[in-house]
Amino acid sequence: MRSKIISALAHRDFLLAWTKIKGDEVEKSGVVTISGYHDVPQNNEQSLLKALANQPLSVAIEASGRNFQFYSGGVFDGHCGTELDHGVATVGYGSSKGVDYIIVKNSWGPKWGEKGYIRMKRNTGKPGGLCGIYKMASYPTKKK
Repeated sequence: MRSKIISALAHRDFLLAWTKIKGDEVEKSGVVTISGYHDVPQNNEQSLLKALANQPLSVAIEASGRNFQFYSGGVFDGHCGTELDHGVATVGYGSSKGVDYIIVKNSWGPKWGEKGYIRMKRNTGKPGGLCGIYKMASYPTKKK
């Protein structure tokens, strides 16, 4: 028997289920449902950081550029536009050698970037942020 976490995103509703899998048998041991979501104000770095201080955020970025696709480490400040084409999760923020950044978890696996993550420069002066990261961000909500 092995344990596995399954997560799904459908129509902006999040479902997280813990399952135990044994052969063809799937036994659900717990489910959390989310009742809604909240959009972070567009093009507002401070609003994104405030929301990110409390939970990961779902964000859209432009990831089609060569610099982004072949990122291998360091604080990313490469060329990219703001035509949103890829969903990622922001999971934190920090600073390295005086350069502020946002920590982003990508879905391309642990061999991409820094074990599947990228540190994207912030305070760029670009209204939508680097690769449009401030244009479309949201997080799940749950009614009590």
